[in-house]
Amino acid sequence: MIYTPKKFDNLIGTPGFSETILKNHFTLYEGYVTNFNKLDQTLMAMEKEGKFGTPEFNELNRRFGWEFNGMRLHELYFENMAKKSSNFPNEGQLADRILSEWGSHDLFRKDFTAMGAMRGIGWVILYHDPVANRLFNVWVNEHDMGHLAGCKPLLVLDVFEHAYTLDYGLKKTDYIEAFFKAIDWNTVAGRFTK
Repeated sequence: MIYTPKKFDNLIGTPGFSETILKNHFTLYEGYVTNFNKLDQTLMAMEKEGKFGTPEFNELNRRFGWEFNGMRLHELYFENMAKKSSNFPNEGQLADRILSEWGSHDLFRKDFTAMGAMRGIGWVILYHDPVANRLFNVWVNEHDMGHLAGCKPLLVLDVFEHAYTLDYGLKKTDYIEAFFKAIDWNTVAGRFTK
């Protein structure tokens, strides 16, 4: 199956995100889709040719998670944003779970924001562990490293520099504040209940 880039032009005009930074970010995302498709096709051809265990085959397989997660994490990030954010749910399963884990929405937000403001590049992801019905804010340094196995990403924040420096320079916390104003909590809550 060939993956097709999703369109996120509906985000153009989101307060706190310039058209230039969004279009640049969409182009970067489309590159992950293109690179994943090329990598997938190359690996399938190598498998048919019996090139298992070759240095090329090994290195391309190591790259597989990077390209796939680069594609999928960007989709989750853009999908949990909207031009007009919805309010944090004060009731429902997600709200109850956040209150159970952090005691308040404010403490959850402080934890998530502090993680995003840490030095370095990567992602901040609110994960749901369905086994223990727990929520965790998690720092993911690279696309393919640091994920919690078996957990579902609910809220995804891109903190690679390409996501904010054009608009905010080094003021990452200002970017995170703009992101919180653009969260589509209905989408996030929907991921929790699926």
